[in-house]
Amino acid sequence: MSKLEELIENYKRDHQHPVNKATHMVGIPMIVLSLPLIFFVPPIGIALFVFGWILQFIGHAFEGKPPSFFRDPTFLLVGPTWYAKRIWSKLTGQPFDEPKPEPTEAEAAPAATIHA
Repeated sequence: MSKLEELIENYKRDHQHPVNKATHMVGIPMIVLSLPLIFFVPPIGIALFVFGWILQFIGHAFEGKPPSFFRDPTFLLVGPTWYAKRIWSKLTGQPFDEPKPEPTEAEAAPAATIHA
């Protein structure tokens, strides 16, 4: 599994509550859209940015977990990637929402090699 796939799987595990998913589906595009708008139409850009983040934190209150980027700032970029993959899965009918199960100890342990 690539590093990006790993990050997305961790992100999915942190975003299982339906309210959290819904607030992120609205909040993430608001935040992304706000970034260029802050420079061209500051009042609208700032409002989108602030309300987008408020939605994120409301979702995490329902989830009962802190935002993923508190652990690793890389998750600030994983969120928009998760959003794009989630939209793509809806358009193509491919499953995406459920995180893959974490590997068991036996699966995670390297295979033993026998030397003759």
